[in-house]
Amino acid sequence: MQIPDTMRAMVLEAQRQPLRAMQVTVPQPSPDQVLIRVSACAVCRTDLHIVDGELAEPKLPLIPGHQIVGTVAQTGVRGNQFKVGDRVGEPWLG
Repeated sequence: MQIPDTMRAMVLEAQRQPLRAMQVTVPQPSPDQVLIRVSACAVCRTDLHIVDGELAEPKLPLIPGHQIVGTVAQTGVRGNQFKVGDRVGEPWLG
């Protein structure tokens, strides 16, 4: 699967400000991670608390949304539970 150098993302640069459409660098998976080409993404209430300025000292800039469905694009060196092309979902972080 061809992986581009950059991707489109909605980025929060400062709390209580609109998200901004940007081209950002595609991250590389760490040894135990997979890189997922996202097909659908949900934004949870915690993300909205950050956007609305209700959580102190978030790590910014931030790309909200972690509840996703997509396809494995790349695996880390120990990411052998999945293979490229697998359809996967990433649930809430609790």
